[in-house]
Amino acid sequence: MRYFSLVIPALFLAVFLYALVKKVKLYDGFAEGVKEAAPLVLSLFPYLAAILILSELFERSGLSAVVTGWLSPAFSFLGIPPEIAKLVLMKPFSGSGSTALLSEILHTYGADSYIGRCACCAYGSSETVFYISAVYFAGMKKRMFTPIFVSLSANFIGVICACIFCRFM
Repeated sequence: MRYFSLVIPALFLAVFLYALVKKVKLYDGFAEGVKEAAPLVLSLFPYLAAILILSELFERSGLSAVVTGWLSPAFSFLGIPPEIAKLVLMKPFSGSGSTALLSEILHTYGADSYIGRCACCAYGSSETVFYISAVYFAGMKKRMFTPIFVSLSANFIGVICACIFCRFM
């Protein structure tokens, strides 16, 4: 297991040595790459800021708790424990917020409980859809409803399947 910690340094060293053999000016190449990345970062910033602010508002306003309470019966019907409903709703918005919720669930119910296993599988089978959408679709002027709808649907189906599998594990 300790050898796996050497993969990244070894890869870095291999790239560095390959660049030396090819006589590439490493620092100049790095500076050129940063110069090209700066406009991209500036164009992404408003979208990322909006997603981060909206996800924080969703949680702090209490809307998250209201929506969670409203959807918990439907989640229960689909096999998703009501205790992880908040995690299922938060994950598409915020990775760090959902990590905190996962930690809270594991602390409360334990990692070996059905709820803990479901929470871990639901966390691992879903993605931060709105954050990823902000990054990938920032420069596009088309309607993004369809890809976001498909992504959210796939997330939700993944969570349902994960909770069903956890019943048998």
